[in-house]
Amino acid sequence: MKARFLILTAGAVALSAPAFADDFGDRLAAIQNEWAAANYNATGKSARSDAFEALVEHATAFHAQYPDRAEAVAWDGIVLSTYAGEVGAMSAMKYAKAARAALESAEKLDPTALEGGIYASLGALYSKVPGGFMGFGDDELAARYFEKALAVDPDNIDNNYFFGEFLLDQGHYARARTVLEHALEAPVAADRPVFDAGRRAEIRSLLAIAERKSSS
Repeated sequence: MKARFLILTAGAVALSAPAFADDFGDRLAAIQNEWAAANYNATGKSARSDAFEALVEHATAFHAQYPDRAEAVAWDGIVLSTYAGEVGAMSAMKYAKAARAALESAEKLDPTALEGGIYASLGALYSKVPGGFMGFGDDELAARYFEKALAVDPDNIDNNYFFGEFLLDQGHYARARTVLEHALEAPVAADRPVFDAGRRAEIRSLLAIAERKSSS
């Protein structure tokens, strides 16, 4: 799915951070919830673009306020990577590179933060960005990052979602089906309904493709 470029997510690791009882935690939750609303509730390209443009400002400010907190730095990268999928091709690589820089900085601070989500986000980034002279995409590096993410938390819904999507893109349909089925076994995040419903819908959509491909 290289042609899709960066329809992440973050997507990866959406709302998988630990709970915090301070201002940092409130800010983190606000960024996560804003991402979920923009990604799953905003309709139309213009509305999505506007929502993510505002979110980029909020995530960048959060990163600037907490430069030593892996979660803040990582979410700046996650938001930038998602925004790269919303802008035109001429600007997309700029945001993709900024996302990579932020995620690599977060990795240095605490690679296990977000339940392995930093690794999963880097894996998704490397798997979706074009390779060669156009970008820095690298499927082998992506696979290594997914392995690291699953080593941190093998049951995390996002780690399995992104790895399952990667396997599907690589043509490993049977294994993708197994991984995606495992992703759906993750506990329902009742306190994060927008993210949970949106992510599970994405997983089911990929699973339907994997089932069709693996049986053909």
